[in-house]
Amino acid sequence: MTRRARAFWLEEPGAGAIREVELPVPGPDDVLVRTLFSGVSRGTETLVFGGRVPANQHTVMRAPFQDGDFPGPVKYGYLNVGVVEVGPERLVGRTVFCLYPHQTRYVVPAAAVTPVPPSVPAGRAVLAGTVETAVNALWDAAPLIGDRVTVVGGGMVGCSVAALLARYPGVRVELVDADPGRAKAAGALGVAFAAPADAAGDRDLVVHASATEAGLTRSLELLRPEGTVVELSWYGDRRVALPLGEAFHSRRLTLRGSQVGTVSPARAATRGYADRLALALELLADPALDALVTGESAFAELPELMPRLASGGIPALCHRIRYDGEQNGEQNEEETGADPAAAPDLEERRTAH
Repeated sequence: MTRRARAFWLEEPGAGAIREVELPVPGPDDVLVRTLFSGVSRGTETLVFGGRVPANQHTVMRAPFQDGDFPGPVKYGYLNVGVVEVGPERLVGRTVFCLYPHQTRYVVPAAAVTPVPPSVPAGRAVLAGTVETAVNALWDAAPLIGDRVTVVGGGMVGCSVAALLARYPGVRVELVDADPGRAKAAGALGVAFAAPADAAGDRDLVVHASATEAGLTRSLELLRPEGTVVELSWYGDRRVALPLGEAFHSRRLTLRGSQVGTVSPARAATRGYADRLALALELLADPALDALVTGESAFAELPELMPRLASGGIPALCHRIRYDGEQNGEQNEEETGADPAAAPDLEERRTAH
């Protein structure tokens, strides 16, 4: 039995469309997932949408279930939450997270999905990929009890890092962003907020996630002697200049990169990708993280929505995509045979959560 689904594709830089796609018959070790929500990761996905992935990073930047190649046509994304309709008995009917693009239904190996804990609403679970990035960053950064820590950049990743840091005993966290509107998210997450010019100095650790040259420069300025900046930003094809000829050496500062593509060396011996993602989903039981979802649109609106997100026309952290009603446009090959006995069962499977 082959199902047809609908998927969002970047046709060329700056222009997307929804395509109909055919799904393979699930094998014994596969699952068929009906999507409930997906999330647009504004940082990475808008760089991809603008065709700004450098040629030498095309392989590194591939998403786990990406179709096509950069700069396009390409089906890209990695924040997907759905319900297993077909698969191993232990998973059927379960809500799961998968690193899959924006698509109404999909077939993947059962090992590629992670069950969402009952304490985490499906709509919040789209943040799992971003919180996983924050977990990995903090494994790299290794903050200590009582540290003075600043997060520069109040986007999805920066806010996720700040939210997790707020749970560390005695850690004083400040979120810094040029947009005063991010103060609301900081307040919801329980952390202090400051504009770049007003940020506190003498910090033990700064986590940089603004993806701007000015933000990274300010991050270095905020450190105490022998302090560390952990760089989470990805700049695409942009070059960044830094004042490394000033007090960088005399103050013995450290600038360290962190990237979610590999498990932090600090935990690689004892944790794998599945462990890291499962931990991120557990952490999403905190309702404060709902502050990271700042908008929602229907799946059918993606072609018009993505240019506005990429241009900054819609200010957003995570923009959530909902799929209610999208299944009605799909067909099943068996339905064309008009088997009256089968039709009710098929419809029930489409609409059941």
